[in-house]
Amino acid sequence: MPANAPMLRLDESPALCSTSTLRHYHAYGVSICSELPLPLPEIREDQGPSLFELEIRASNEPLFGVIPEEVTLKHNPFSGLDFGHLPDGSTYARWDDIGEALISTNGRSIACHPFPQTNSEAFYVYLLAQALSFALVKGGFEPLHATAVALDDQAIAFLGDCGFGKSTLAAAFLQAGYRLLTDDLLLLQNTTRGILAYPGPARIKLFPEIAREFLAKAPSRVPLNPETQKLIIPLDYNQVCTDPALLTTTYILAGGDDVAGRDIRILPVSEREAFVMLLRSAFNYVISDPDRLRRQFEAAQALIGTIIVKRLFYPRSLEHLHLVREAILSDLCAAKSESNACKS
Repeated sequence: MPANAPMLRLDESPALCSTSTLRHYHAYGVSICSELPLPLPEIREDQGPSLFELEIRASNEPLFGVIPEEVTLKHNPFSGLDFGHLPDGSTYARWDDIGEALISTNGRSIACHPFPQTNSEAFYVYLLAQALSFALVKGGFEPLHATAVALDDQAIAFLGDCGFGKSTLAAAFLQAGYRLLTDDLLLLQNTTRGILAYPGPARIKLFPEIAREFLAKAPSRVPLNPETQKLIIPLDYNQVCTDPALLTTTYILAGGDDVAGRDIRILPVSEREAFVMLLRSAFNYVISDPDRLRRQFEAAQALIGTIIVKRLFYPRSLEHLHLVREAILSDLCAAKSESNACKS
């Protein structure tokens, strides 16, 4: 960028939230003021306090011009993300064929620009997950890469690397009448009641075969990006949980050689193993300053002993998924019976 080019700056506080043209939404426990119409529920009068306040601005012009010449963008092949940290502490993020975002130093403001011909639903997935993760981490939060479903008065979460089947397993629960809490990004809060898990957008990302099997009646589906067959499946009100739920159990999904065979196994893990697995499930690895790393350790340690962490092994085939679902429900029932017996 030329030395005399104007630098786009983001306010460090959500000052525009008082502007009448902004829309007010709520997701992941975050209050969002946005110039864009987002696929999120609007803030209710009985919503309660938010964990964080965020402003989203729409830029009609490309944002790449704000990058100083001395900043070299790095590439994350797993998410298709190009990113760079600017001298003022803000972060630039770009996804090929999707769009770009500029996240302020303290995470309270995001400027975004979808690329031409980008489907809005696809752009919002990246904006409300990966771009938002930068804002949350900058704001002092530690989101997890997880999918969670609500079961009556509790929530369970599935953790694992990309492609391990977190969303697929959640779809099997949706088919049985349970509700999705969040897909992809999970934000938690440690309270006197326990660990609260907050709801995300009312959508899930699935491959076509899985969508046909478990959500055949979904009204529409949009490709996530040109490089994958995954689809964005919008969910209706009856399929999602819109209030925070207490997280009781987390299942770490095994992958690779660990899924060989036809056995379904749910195994406890030691506190040390659980700690390492939770660290590996952090959302957004590209912010790695010492303060962030310390928070990651503290957040993982806070979960140990508060929630149950187990490993889940199962064959990756459609015909086994209903058996996996029933095995998880049986495991939860057994744990609840054991807990009640201990209390009595």
